[in-house]
Amino acid sequence: MIHTIGIGEAKVSTDTKDLLITHSLGSCIGLTLYDPAKNIGGMIHCMLPLSKMDPAKADARPHMFTDTGVADLLQAVLDLGADRRRLVAKVAGGSAMLDEKGFFKIGERNYAVLRKILWKNEVLITAEDVGGTVARTMSLNMSTGTTTIKSLGKEVAL
Repeated sequence: MIHTIGIGEAKVSTDTKDLLITHSLGSCIGLTLYDPAKNIGGMIHCMLPLSKMDPAKADARPHMFTDTGVADLLQAVLDLGADRRRLVAKVAGGSAMLDEKGFFKIGERNYAVLRKILWKNEVLITAEDVGGTVARTMSLNMSTGTTTIKSLGKEVAL
């Protein structure tokens, strides 16, 4: 079954028939976590780096923010039985969309916050496709654990 993850959403799965997919990762950051020994995985699409900018919105939609969303996704896959030491983490997005002069740097900030959360939780990034000025589509095939990135008409497995 195909599960589309929208902006500010996350999904975890143990079903090898599932495909998790998110579209339009521009300055947003996407993360897949996958435990290959147990076929437990998840994906998140975060829009903004820090929840402290809007605590009320963060309470209502924690996955919208990288700091609260990534921590929540990590906990969700661990709660399903994933082992932190086996987690394969793959990242996409963090582009400088509509910010060519680098004023807001939302993509960079999203990526920095994501790296910090993962590092504090002893999860290393296995592969990434971040930065630049392009949007990406990211998918996680739950039967293989393969994360795929589509951008500019090309598809690449990370």
